[in-house]
Amino acid sequence: RSFCGFVRDLSREKEQQMEVKRKQRLTAGIIDAAFDPMFAINEKGVIIMVNEAAVDQLGWKREELIGSNISMIVGGGHAKHHDEYIQ
Repeated sequence: RSFCGFVRDLSREKEQQMEVKRKQRLTAGIIDAAFDPMFAINEKGVIIMVNEAAVDQLGWKREELIGSNISMIVGGGHAKHHDEYIQ
């Protein structure tokens, strides 16, 4: 039997991945602790992130907001045109 392979130290990559995850958790915590409602949307206007202030002030559950179009929270005559605004 023969074996052919290579060994690579992944310690540095693992440390970098852990640091990225730590920074993501910190950022998410800061956003969630904000007093003002905050949303992140994708290029189609679909809500992909919402903070606790938005949930509290709007009265919807996070699960109701995420995956919905941001136009659902836009007031007045802007809702029907909102998708055009983000293009």
